[in-house]
Amino acid sequence: MLKTANIIFILWVTVLITTPLYAENYIVRAAIMVAMFSSLALSWNIIGGYAGYPSLATAAFVGLGSYVGAVSQVNGVTMLFSWVLATISVGVVSSLLGVLLLRLRGHYFAIGSIVLVELFRLIASSWSSVTGGGNGLNIPILRWDPSTVASFFLSVMILLMILTYMMNIFVSNNRLGFGLKCIKQNEDAANMVGINTTLYKVIAFMLSATLCGTVGAVYASWSGYIDPTESFQIVLTLKVAVMAMLGGAGTILGPVIGASTFVVLEEIVWVNFLDWNRAILGILIVMIIFFLPNGIIKLGILRIFKEKLNQKFKDNIK
Repeated sequence: MLKTANIIFILWVTVLITTPLYAENYIVRAAIMVAMFSSLALSWNIIGGYAGYPSLATAAFVGLGSYVGAVSQVNGVTMLFSWVLATISVGVVSSLLGVLLLRLRGHYFAIGSIVLVELFRLIASSWSSVTGGGNGLNIPILRWDPSTVASFFLSVMILLMILTYMMNIFVSNNRLGFGLKCIKQNEDAANMVGINTTLYKVIAFMLSATLCGTVGAVYASWSGYIDPTESFQIVLTLKVAVMAMLGGAGTILGPVIGASTFVVLEEIVWVNFLDWNRAILGILIVMIIFFLPNGIIKLGILRIFKEKLNQKFKDNIK
């Protein structure tokens, strides 16, 4: 089943990476958003899908990464190194916060994690000498041809999507993944049988946050401007969690399917129902999750694809 998921993922990566060759700029931008949200949903899947801890702190770490990257670039640091700084900074901060925050469980943890988004937004708004406050920050942009810039950032976002996908495979097939699944089933029982639940949860929280910081820094470089309101959106946090659940939380391919489906639906609804796009999109998502509580992946997409692949292989042999 994992091999089938990998084949589907490779095919999807191929479709996305080749969009500049056959599609207009609007489609390329949509491909960048698909790759970006897939990375975020896969990251959320580590703590929310495997461990069952409904983290709503995604926007906090995306925003933190965007500000570390932006401030670094404004002060003369190269773009690539600013992304590295953002990744390291978010990894360290999320580890420290995880030690405190993961003492909470259930809806208390969810509330505590979403508070981080507002806390970080207030810090970014108040620390105007560094962050620019409410005026935001203008980031040096790449002086390349627009199509070249789009292709570059598409490649970077797809690379991050591949990294988060590989991280999910590693966690799922590792002792860490087994421990997180035990925590999801019964944390007290997992603790009793010798699993260091605190350590496992902190590692999962750190892994789920670190590449979110990278995504934030890359997005800031792509957009060329950030401000506290835009960078720390609670809506973003909710979107990412919904994407993972829409595709199938706790699975390797599910978050990619969910993020891709969500972005495509969002674009279609936005184009055709400009005034009512959020309401209609919300109704569609609720209906899908209601009728498919375990995600789209449970429709048997992998099984159907595997059967067709085997049939084609047998036909070629004949």
